[in-house]
Amino acid sequence: MTVDVWLPIPPEEIAGLPEGPDYLFWDGGEDFPADPADCAFYVVPYMKSSETGVRPLPAMGSVQVVQTLSAGIDHVQPGLKYLRPGVQLCNARGVHEASTGELALTLILASLRGVPDFVRAQDKGEWLGGFRPALADRSVLIVGYGSIGSAIEDRLTPFELARVARVARSARTTARGPVHPLAELPALLPEADVVILSTPLNETTRHLVDAEFLARMKDGALLVNVARGPVVDTEALLAELERGRITAALDVTDPEPLPQGHPLWQASGVLISPHVGGPTSAFMPRAKRLIVDQLGRFVNREPLRNVILTTGPTG
Repeated sequence: MTVDVWLPIPPEEIAGLPEGPDYLFWDGGEDFPADPADCAFYVVPYMKSSETGVRPLPAMGSVQVVQTLSAGIDHVQPGLKYLRPGVQLCNARGVHEASTGELALTLILASLRGVPDFVRAQDKGEWLGGFRPALADRSVLIVGYGSIGSAIEDRLTPFELARVARVARSARTTARGPVHPLAELPALLPEADVVILSTPLNETTRHLVDAEFLARMKDGALLVNVARGPVVDTEALLAELERGRITAALDVTDPEPLPQGHPLWQASGVLISPHVGGPTSAFMPRAKRLIVDQLGRFVNREPLRNVILTTGPTG
């Protein structure tokens, strides 16, 4: 029996899709391309709201795989309760590492070297000189050392850093050095000149960066968030920014999109980019490769990659 596969990219634009399924295009529009009950493999639309991505899930009684095109899965988790047991949820590990690593490095360098100040001065026709901190000889702490955290370190390696410390949920050893468990984070924070957040959003990491976390950061340190907005307690961050004790570079915020008039827009020492870590020219070829590989495995009944969880009796 032929099964339906829902794709957020027109199937004719994806070379190498395996034969067998009926491929249907749906990128979050009002009308579904077919009956959701017949969908066996659902690739969630990229960069759409959580409500959009979750909308067909209650009717997807036959779905076997839900594949995101993002590294995080928090936007689809509200819909998992609608799914029958045994559905595999997969993320997009391998798709966003290059783009997010580039942006993290961009935010660090732009913040340290004062690029936003130069742009504002250029708008006014002013020549703004001065002494700025370099990335060289700095100590960097990466909080969330998965594939994206590792990709960020790849891009930091040529910059003559004094030290890179790595933190993940549990301790392990890598070719570059140890990864510290989350429990050791408080002791590592005071030593870091740059703290990079690349952790997934879950109940453990929500508001991980709270007033206590920020208070442990050294004076003049830079906080870089390329993870998810709610990893940071916005009110606590604003309090530190207003004191001028630390600076921040944020690709994600809470709330998001950041509404007009929000105090973060005018906070001292903050650089904001509008959640652009993933959507670059590097995204589409990597997303297509992931989709083709996963569907090839699905059709041939081979183990899927990037399985984050399998739904149980309660979703």
